[in-house]
Amino acid sequence: MSADVRRQTLLTSSGETISYKTLIIATGARALKLEEFGVMGSDAPNVCYLRNLADASRLVNVMQSAAGGKAVVIGGGYIGMECAASLVTNKISVTMVFPEEHIMARLFTPTIAAFYEDYYSSKGVEFIKGTVLSSLETNSLGQVVAVNLKDGRRLPADMVVVGIGIRPNTMLFEGQLTIDEKNGGIKVDAKMQTSNRSVYAVGDVASFPLPLLGSRNRRLEHVDCARKSAIHVVSSIMDPKDTGNFDYLPFFYSRVFTLSWQFYGDNAGEVVHFGDLSSFQGPFGAYWVNGKGQIVGAFLEGGSKDEYEAIARICRVQPVVGDRLDLASRGLEFAVSGDYGPPLSAGDDMGLVVERQLYAWHAAAGVLVAFSISAFAYWYGRRRRRW
Repeated sequence: MSADVRRQTLLTSSGETISYKTLIIATGARALKLEEFGVMGSDAPNVCYLRNLADASRLVNVMQSAAGGKAVVIGGGYIGMECAASLVTNKISVTMVFPEEHIMARLFTPTIAAFYEDYYSSKGVEFIKGTVLSSLETNSLGQVVAVNLKDGRRLPADMVVVGIGIRPNTMLFEGQLTIDEKNGGIKVDAKMQTSNRSVYAVGDVASFPLPLLGSRNRRLEHVDCARKSAIHVVSSIMDPKDTGNFDYLPFFYSRVFTLSWQFYGDNAGEVVHFGDLSSFQGPFGAYWVNGKGQIVGAFLEGGSKDEYEAIARICRVQPVVGDRLDLASRGLEFAVSGDYGPPLSAGDDMGLVVERQLYAWHAAAGVLVAFSISAFAYWYGRRRRRW
């Protein structure tokens, strides 16, 4: 119910006070509700969100009761795309409504989005872009029967799925810990520690520095980041001396219908597409090249395990490319070949930490030097005491 990080105590709903030595905040995020945008009706029995297990179970039950009917999906992001695919697979007609110009606007380029929209259209999904929900019509049982849009259109509906974003659950700690106003979430350092050294944060609620982005803070909403940041925090607490900074490579993926894509890095800069996007035959993808000519992001649809590992590796190395046409021509082969020069140096201002080969004699020499210094310090100390 409340937290006092200064006193290091938590208060539960049963009135119990819990003291802690170390606290890990893993409160995640909550789904944004229609009411936050002035639309009432989230409590209708056939309006669904998807954030937790209870939401998933309810969504399945509503889908079963709406079999053969019509569904309106509000939102064109992850939840919208994945739920639309599941609804169509379960013989429900789907119309997706979102204000952006194309689906997955935060990640997809217009070219990539066009491929997926064409594929979804081939499965019977309809798209209404550039408008938003204005109201819900309900019957005497409180069930939604139609969706009214801001552009005046009315869509009959047997069920509605809402995926319009999330907000990190920071409420318990506002005013006590530093909140990242730009990215949302609780601001942490490279050890995932908050502004209070006894408190850590992980997952969707944490805004942490990314070495690949010059240590600028970013909050990432994905299960991979949640898992890996949790592993890192536990290691930091249990074995602080041998745990370095959280050096995370942003990673997103999705599987819909027979399609499967992965993305690594940052989708900033000039985009270089490759592969055949005119058909439903992969693989195809894109590289993002920053102002310095470095590849900082990569997207791939329909790749193999080795090919996905190759695009992840190239986003860590961030090689400089000169000829964009050649990059587009070589496409996936450029990443798979590994023929893109040496990695960035450790001193590069992108903040990338590069692993270097450690030879045995390097280690032996280091031990010898350390021993020599220790011996000298011991001898010198004894002489000073005699003087």
